[in-house]
Amino acid sequence: MPALKAVLFDNDGTLVDTHDLLLESFRHATRQVLGKDIPEKTLMAKVGQPLVVQMWDFTDDEEEHDELVRVYRAFNQRIHDERIALFPGTREALDRLRDAGLVLGVVTSKMAPLAQRGLEVLGVADCFECLIGADDCERHKPDPDPVVLGARRLGVDPQNCFYVGDSPFDMQAGRAAGMRTAAVLWGMFDEETLRAESPDAVCTRFDELADLLLTQMGE
Repeated sequence: MPALKAVLFDNDGTLVDTHDLLLESFRHATRQVLGKDIPEKTLMAKVGQPLVVQMWDFTDDEEEHDELVRVYRAFNQRIHDERIALFPGTREALDRLRDAGLVLGVVTSKMAPLAQRGLEVLGVADCFECLIGADDCERHKPDPDPVVLGARRLGVDPQNCFYVGDSPFDMQAGRAAGMRTAAVLWGMFDEETLRAESPDAVCTRFDELADLLLTQMGE
């Protein structure tokens, strides 16, 4: 198996705990625009895909769709900095990986400026050599294009990369890009959903993920 040279990470639910932020933003937008409460499972079903894709689950009217996106984004950005946090052990694991010589990047379905802002607020932006957002690609996860672009920006072949994420869309995109994949269980999706995508590894803690990745460097 090719030696590991780089690791690409999803953002929401993988690096940054945004569950409550996203849920609160969805509830606010759907209540304000549609005037109804939608179950949490439905609201969060497609987290990991771009917001403009997710909002089509709640309406087939273009004006309502666009207003949902607008209201969500305005509310989300207003409360963003106070509602985000790193998962336990994130910074320590990232430092271990970088110290070992791996190059790191982020590939997210969030718009790049907001994703960058979150990483800066949480003090880990310096760990990453690239950040690919929804505004950097025409196609989005589960399509492999953004993940392939991340590898290109890092200057490595996809076969020398792992893609780490918490959603089935992450696993599908990474596999389609020719990368190994690691599913993390501290994010938005349950273990059964993630194992159904046949990831190369499943991890319950960030230090466990780091241990796994470091073992792949010499293979």
